[in-house]
Order: sequence, then C-alpha cells, then structure tokens
Amino acid sequence: MHRHLYFIMGTSDNQDLPVEKILEEALEAGITEFQLREKGPHAKSGKALLELALNCKELCARHDVPFFINDDVELCITSDADGLHIGQDDGSVKAARLQIGPNRKLGVSVHTLEQAIRAVQEGADYLGIGPVFATNSKADARPPSGVSVIQEVHALYPDVPIVGIGGITEDNAHVVWEAGATGIAVISAIARSINRKETIAQFKKGSAVWN
Repeated sequence: MHRHLYFIMGTSDNQDLPVEKILEEALEAGITEFQLREKGPHAKSGKALLELALNCKELCARHDVPFFINDDVELCITSDADGLHIGQDDGSVKAARLQIGPNRKLGVSVHTLEQAIRAVQEGADYLGIGPVFATNSKADARPPSGVSVIQEVHALYPDVPIVGIGGITEDNAHVVWEAGATGIAVISAIARSINRKETIAQFKKGSAVWN
C-alpha cells in the first residue's frame, strides 16, 4: 500500500520563515503532496498570493510532488496547480470539477459518511476526513471524531484514497493508518517543527511503502 504524507501550509502557520523556505525543507525531507492554504490574519492576496503560489508550484515540480490549492478555483487554474481541495462550505463539488477540468485532482473535506458518499458521486478524487484529533491549526475546527468516519468510508470505498487530518502527530499517526487511511495531512507538526527533517522521518518511520 502506498502511503502519503500530505503537507498543508500558509503564511499564517509560521511567521518566522517564508512558506517557500519551509516547503523546500519539507520537500527535501520527503513529503509526497503539498497544499497551499493561504488563510488567516497574515494571508497574502492579489499579486503577492499568485507569486507565492507560483513559487510553491516551482518547488514542488522540482521534487516531482503534486501541488494543490485550497479553496480557490481561480488561483488553482492561474498557477497551473495539480489539484484543488475544497471543504463543505466551499461550494459544489460538481461545479469545482467542471471549473478545474478532468486533468486536475479534486480533494474534498468530509466529516460524515453521507458527505463522503456525495463527494465521491460528484467527482472527488480523494477525501480528507477529520479532524481526527483535537487541533489548534484551524480556528473553526470541528470537534474531533476519532477514526470512526475513516473506518466507515474505507469499508464502503476501499479504493478511494482517504487522507486523515487534524491533530495528527508522530505518536498517533499509526492509529490513522490502521483505520484505513492512505495518507495523513499535517499542518503545524511540520510547519512549526524545530527539525522538519527529523519530524518527517518520524512520520514515515515504520510505515509500509511510500511514493
């Protein structure tokens, strides 16, 4: 089974270093996907945001790592990102699929089995499920649901990639894998790590096959 370490970050997730610097370290350490999630009080906009996205896209391309944009169809297309990720409040999955076209990946955040079924039926390529554990990375985060939804969705859709997100650390990641996830998404554990190489190595330690 191929396993994925999906890094999500924006300017607000670490004010001490540029996103590009942290991303470069994470890419060199072995993340398998990157999502630019530019939200919060320090978020860039306009030309500065496009420049950031293009820089991240270039870094990811250099390491052959897919580059995703969070909740911004226009930026996804303008930056020629590899994919888009949307949440339950970010509009229709069908509409997003039509806008980004068939060749870009579309990820959808879901919190229940019913939402997962609808997302798959409407064209999602993978599902982000969480928050698995309590998290401080998102101000509007829902209460943690544990791994029960991951287990339910995996049982119904064993071939649909599932990315667990929310409060996942090197110490509890194994619980998410065991529930049926093919990937884990991490924000602060990597963005705010004092040793990203070691943190990422610990996430990948003892796991099966990575691609």
